[in-house]
Amino acid sequence: MKLGRFLLVATAFFAQGAQANCLQKGALKGVNLAGAEFNPAAMPGVVNRDYVYPSAEEFAYFSRQGMNTIRLPFLWERIQPRLYGVLDHDELAQLKAAAEKAQANKLCLILDLHSYGAYRGGPIGSKTVDVRAFMDVWEKLALAFPDPERVALGLSNEPYTLPIAQWAGIAQSTVNQLRAANSRHLILVSGGRWSGVHDWLQTFDGSANASSFASLRDPLKRTVIEVHQYADANFSGTGTACLPAERFQSMFKAINAWAAQHRQQLFLGEFGTPADALCLAALDAMLSHTTDSAIWRGWTYWAAGSWWGNYPLNVSPRNGTDAPQLAVLQKYLGSLR
Repeated sequence: MKLGRFLLVATAFFAQGAQANCLQKGALKGVNLAGAEFNPAAMPGVVNRDYVYPSAEEFAYFSRQGMNTIRLPFLWERIQPRLYGVLDHDELAQLKAAAEKAQANKLCLILDLHSYGAYRGGPIGSKTVDVRAFMDVWEKLALAFPDPERVALGLSNEPYTLPIAQWAGIAQSTVNQLRAANSRHLILVSGGRWSGVHDWLQTFDGSANASSFASLRDPLKRTVIEVHQYADANFSGTGTACLPAERFQSMFKAINAWAAQHRQQLFLGEFGTPADALCLAALDAMLSHTTDSAIWRGWTYWAAGSWWGNYPLNVSPRNGTDAPQLAVLQKYLGSLR
């Protein structure tokens, strides 16, 4: 059976019992449950030794906090050990189990191909990783997860390995290909480089995210642009001190104006801070500029997960105590269902 016909039939079948809300009109808000993308040097690695998938209780915990979305990072090289090859049976089973846990807790699951625009170090569009190979893995993932109400597709996390304009063209072609195959999923297209809100309008090597993504289009109008933002001095999320909240006012106002001008919708796929007062104020400032539903599809905080330990941005509970950042997030959850 052709992919397009299969997706139409399978989507109709699975949607009958669907409870998740990836296609709902309201905002999608939650966290990144990280772990499946850990230790890329250990390839393929052993699950629960080199990397980990989230437990049922982790999904349940964030659902109880009032969230409706989980962004799940995973590695291209693990799900597809050979370009154009079949999806790895065991890794696919882990992803499907995660989708079932999300569904059981009425959570939309965003499949985040956490690949930085590359496969085994080769950028998409290079001699070793052609663009069609990237489309191939997404066609296979769309086939494996046919229900657009349960699962959304995050094409590539922070594709800094290739020029912005090149990535924008590849992303548009991939959206077109998925729609031609009758995928009806919500698609998240990361901005180029590290997808930062802070430098969205800046030019790098002749191209800027602002110009390269202004004309991104989807015939179904279900593609949104994913951006990231951290609060430390170099905006990387690796520092423990945060810039003043005022620094984030102008950058978010600028990207909001850009999105409104070009009729684009945004999703804040990664953002996070440590838990001191200055950082929590920065966190609040960022979220305060994501409340316009005409511009923002939602957000997922970075990060949560059982292997983070004392990571300053960790929003998983510790010793039965909720993380301080959670109170700021809950302020912006509202009524999601």
